[in-house]
Amino acid sequence: MSYLRTGVVAGVCLLVLATATFASEITETTFAPQFHPTLKAHRTQGEIKIDGQLSDPGWQGAQAATHFTEHSPGEEVAPPVRTEAFVAYDDKNLYLAAICYADPAQTRASMCERERIFDDDNIGFFFDTYGDASRAYIININPLGIPYDALWSAGWGEDSNFDLIFDSKGIVTDSGYQVELAIPFANLRFPSKPIQEWKFDFYRHHLREVHYSMSWATYDQNESCWPCKWGTVTGIENVKPGKGIELLPSFVAHQKGSVTDGTFPEESFENGDIYGDLSIGGKYAISSDVVVEATYNPDFSQIEADASQVDVNTTYALFYDERRPFFQEGIDVFRTNFNAVYTRSINNPDFAAKTSTKLGKTSFAALSAHDEQSLAIIPFEEFSAYIPLGETYVNMAAMRHAYGDDDHVRAVVTDQRIDGGGSGTLASFDGTLSLSKTFTLRGQVIATHTDEPNDPSKTSYLNGLTFDDGAHTASYDGESYWGSAVLIGLTHNSRSWYANVRGYQRTATYRAANGYQPRNSDRWLLGYFQYNYRPSGSIIHSVDPSLDIGRIWNFDGTRKDEWIRLAYGSQFRFAQANVWTEYLRSREMLRGVDFPNIWAVTLSMSACPIPFIEGGWNVVYGNQIARSYLEMGRHTAIGAWMEIRPTDRLLLESEIHYVRSRDLETNFRFYEGSITRLRVGYQFNREFSLRLVTEYDEFNKQWNIDPLITYRINPFSTFYAGATYDYSEFRGCGMDQLHTLTCLSQRQFFVKIQYLFQT
Repeated sequence: MSYLRTGVVAGVCLLVLATATFASEITETTFAPQFHPTLKAHRTQGEIKIDGQLSDPGWQGAQAATHFTEHSPGEEVAPPVRTEAFVAYDDKNLYLAAICYADPAQTRASMCERERIFDDDNIGFFFDTYGDASRAYIININPLGIPYDALWSAGWGEDSNFDLIFDSKGIVTDSGYQVELAIPFANLRFPSKPIQEWKFDFYRHHLREVHYSMSWATYDQNESCWPCKWGTVTGIENVKPGKGIELLPSFVAHQKGSVTDGTFPEESFENGDIYGDLSIGGKYAISSDVVVEATYNPDFSQIEADASQVDVNTTYALFYDERRPFFQEGIDVFRTNFNAVYTRSINNPDFAAKTSTKLGKTSFAALSAHDEQSLAIIPFEEFSAYIPLGETYVNMAAMRHAYGDDDHVRAVVTDQRIDGGGSGTLASFDGTLSLSKTFTLRGQVIATHTDEPNDPSKTSYLNGLTFDDGAHTASYDGESYWGSAVLIGLTHNSRSWYANVRGYQRTATYRAANGYQPRNSDRWLLGYFQYNYRPSGSIIHSVDPSLDIGRIWNFDGTRKDEWIRLAYGSQFRFAQANVWTEYLRSREMLRGVDFPNIWAVTLSMSACPIPFIEGGWNVVYGNQIARSYLEMGRHTAIGAWMEIRPTDRLLLESEIHYVRSRDLETNFRFYEGSITRLRVGYQFNREFSLRLVTEYDEFNKQWNIDPLITYRINPFSTFYAGATYDYSEFRGCGMDQLHTLTCLSQRQFFVKIQYLFQT
């Protein structure tokens, strides 16, 4: 019996067992739920000063949102602490506030960097200004007023790279803590009409031995649409949505140095010239619904480098999150199940422009850029390749129309033109259809057309390879071809069950020029089933058994991979502890060799035993293919992380990832190594911080040390001064060919200052 059939049988058994267990569970509650509550916003009759005090005349008469509901660990029951939240406004600002009652001696609060607040108690303010469940603002504030903000979008979730400008303060009081914030209407997008009606929720995180979560609205756990569960805020009248001009000039100065002769690394280190670059970005909000943005000579470098990933045993291109602010406005319109748009493919643009529009339930976004140093991800059946393209011109557009409570249809078009010849074009159509509150059908169809450059030198290491049954060469030799991708899936999401069944395929000629697709020529059939059980009167908060099954074929009908994965997760009512165990059986065909006995056992755990220490670890052990050697190896992977906060301003973060593979018979070492990272941050106040990141990559024998000073007025008005030091191991140094030496190989100093002007 194949793994796929075995998985189906196991899934049915799991369903019967879980259903019987659930039927035997008896829950009793006297708590009166508050579904879809309503609150009228208060127009201020006096000044509101953002200081966390809530004693200003402007708050007098404001209606309080009370009667919160605990979602976890209790399930829609009365919470252990009381919360009051308020909404007020004047002609310029939306004001939000909350009084969070608790024992002040146990309140978890730290003076930390913006967005790093989730080890603290915090209160969230969530609002969907259009009320169509397609996008919503997410703001959380810790007891000292430090914010986290994100943009939630249907089908994707929270994007924490989104930044919103607002003022917030918080204070710890004798009865808990209070927070207060003011958001300029000029920075929000909402319908241009005299009377507003917004979907709204207040969501509190209360961290103790267990993580308590509670909100103003009681949630129907059989409702899969999250904003559809929220309450409503009315009474905001005669305010104008954001429009106007923003200018963001910036200046970057940097100096690079590097080793020019690896035989004599210490003597041949040379510093380059000092360079300075001016750039400017601008945004014009024609109305709240139409925004145009452009940037010239942008500095898209990241202030903190991506953490290194262990890629010693993968043949596919790695995925990195987009952190550059320019790409955040309107990017939710481009997001699809297939990553048809991957903005990090726009690597080093000297000019870029975009526009985003929302008219009722229809959203539109377009982006154009000239990229000086593009990279292409070329997918194949069993690996992907990076190819430098040089200069490219990129254009992309998307339109999304929401209908019903949580459904949409969307069209996306992208086009890349390579300087000197060659292009890649993609057209996508996707959508969702809610069959009920718990069942959602989704699908996507993509067509691509590729005109290769006629320059085999760009693909010299691929010359001689073919794909699509030999119909095309991997070399850039001017070929043209069409490709396609198709996806269909059904999701069930209810109080006790989550299930997802989906299938998709990508032809051998499918290329997403500005997307992320590391492989193609494949057909997938996947199933994932998870049951959630919350036992009462136990130290266990929740039990989550799950089943993951799948099979992959190529277009010749050859099975490439199949697996069954059984997992079990538990959350405990002490130390915020979580345990996860997993067993995997798999069979894979790689380069014509059948590997029938792949297996792995995984065990992981995380906990916060005391308020200022949090950590976790995971171990994976089993048989896994050593892909570079095309042999089966005994694989061991160990990971661990820890966060320590000795004071409310100092944070120490460490993590280590170790992997090893040895031949099952000879014990020959295929690979072994680790990556260790330490991040130390000190926050002097809300604006000023110091940070030092140290990383050692044992695979590349390289140290990276990155100090940084930051002064941040808001997410866009900032000053940075920092450096990067790379230390590498050189072999055969000097006259001694056996000698090795670790020394500075590259160094960069940089200063960056930028300031946002708003009119």
